[in-house]
Amino acid sequence: MENRKSFFHLHLISDSTGETLISAGRAASAQFRSALPIEHVYPLIRNRRQLMPVLQAIDEKPGIVLYTIVDQDLANHVDQRCKELGVPSVNLLEPVLATFQAYLGDRSRRRVGAQHALNADYFRRIDALNFAMDHDDGQMADSYDEADVVIVGISRTSKTPTCIYLANRGIKAANIPIVPDVPLPASLLSATKPLIVGLIATTDRISQVRENRELGTVAGFDRSHYTDRANINEELKYARALCARHQWPIIDVTRRSIEETAAAIVALRPKLR
Repeated sequence: MENRKSFFHLHLISDSTGETLISAGRAASAQFRSALPIEHVYPLIRNRRQLMPVLQAIDEKPGIVLYTIVDQDLANHVDQRCKELGVPSVNLLEPVLATFQAYLGDRSRRRVGAQHALNADYFRRIDALNFAMDHDDGQMADSYDEADVVIVGISRTSKTPTCIYLANRGIKAANIPIVPDVPLPASLLSATKPLIVGLIATTDRISQVRENRELGTVAGFDRSHYTDRANINEELKYARALCARHQWPIIDVTRRSIEETAAAIVALRPKLR
């Protein structure tokens, strides 16, 4: 008999956007197969007035409470009320801040949203994101030498989302499709600055993704040729040979998430941050 999964309430309280908290909650939840979380996200909670309806919601639907609140008084209030309600609560920031304080010998400023300050790093990420969009799918080929990374690969090897993820780390990334018998831009072959990386996947994986892509309205599009495994296999052979000829590293993305692919690319060039 098939096991039925149970559900639990996961309350995520943040004094900022909640992005870090959501990622941590999902990472922890993924380690438990027997139960799935029902997420309740409460961003921008910065005073007791805003906190009151949140605590009421927790009382009505008890579960695990995770929070990132830098204001010590407000954090203590969350802990105290959760204790009264009999629900577990964890301030994800506190052990991290304590470790930093102990090592650095300095106290935290306890400033809400400090990680989102409009500093040079923020503008570097925005610049990288604009670069990725401008250089998507072989566009603006004359400026590849301005890139930190150029990703090449046949259709449906996650080139674009990988570039966008890298851009969010401030890394300028461009991508170019590999199409048999279509030469790559001369500007790429002469570029000296970027790390050039080839992405591949298994024939079955690419065929599956292509079959789920809606391209039927594109003029001259042949779906059967696009998803045919024999044709995909030939495309992959061509891509592998091209990368080998130019000594470009290859990453198989079949079983990798976008984050894992990006991490592998960064590892290939340690100076990338």
